[in-house]
Amino acid sequence: MQTIQYLTVTIDHVGQRLDNYLLSKLKGLPRSRLYRIIRKGEVRINKKRTKPDDRLREGDIIRIPPLRLAATIEKKFPTKKLAALLEKAIIFEDKNFLAINKPANIAVHGGSGIVLGIIEILRALRPKQKYLELVHRLDRDTSGCLLIAKKSSILKELHELFRRGTIKKTYLALVAEHWPPSLKKVDAPLCKNQLQSGERIVQVHKEGKACLTQFRPIQYFSDATLVEAIPITGRTHQIRVHACYVKHPVIGDEKYGDKIANKKMRSLGCKRLFLHASQLTFTLSSMDQSYILKAELPEDLRHFLKEV
Repeated sequence: MQTIQYLTVTIDHVGQRLDNYLLSKLKGLPRSRLYRIIRKGEVRINKKRTKPDDRLREGDIIRIPPLRLAATIEKKFPTKKLAALLEKAIIFEDKNFLAINKPANIAVHGGSGIVLGIIEILRALRPKQKYLELVHRLDRDTSGCLLIAKKSSILKELHELFRRGTIKKTYLALVAEHWPPSLKKVDAPLCKNQLQSGERIVQVHKEGKACLTQFRPIQYFSDATLVEAIPITGRTHQIRVHACYVKHPVIGDEKYGDKIANKKMRSLGCKRLFLHASQLTFTLSSMDQSYILKAELPEDLRHFLKEV
């Protein structure tokens, strides 16, 4: 592409994130380059600056600056083992969407050195499925319930439910020490910062965005507690930062956690972040149907709890 290009958003892409839309259109463009041109204001929606997570509307005009894209792209396919793992992880599917119990250590999408993410693997497994889009995200280290839309109308409806906070998200987390039963919620504003090293981090700050998480202890161990966490708001790393803020960091959290607690739990067999999206509850008015989708705690975490 040697000249400025303008793309018009059709109804099929209403509600999709800008970055995901452009990655599907600009094959061969590195993800880091895409975020750079968005940040610098070279990508515009209706002549206005934009952000990667802006949601698209029908008729939006997206300006794309001159870009040099790779001439050919080698298509990657998942291994048989990875394909089987994802197929086995599907916990619900109908004509509108599917839900999977996302394994830990697999990103939801490719980029930044990651060749294949969940969405790319599913598209490779379902070549005849014309529409497959991520509804939301889970961190690479987090396992659990993840939604993928099969229709643009369903994607738009689910995005609206997430935006309004009417999808109830329930997580299971193992946190350090004994969580007080009286500590039922953490209400502390969060803001994103970038350290001198370049690492992005979320911190509690009085000028941050409002953030509320409900917690309930489920089972106590000698030096840890299994808690149920329900994020009322939807901020980045919300559960992890709030748990750290009240001195009960999530076990296995290398960014916000306690190094001594993590080392001890690693010796007992916890090799990763103990955070699992266990349940999603919502109603699709277009289908006049309510859903309670449950993702079983993975075998590695269940086995570890027997050793704590």
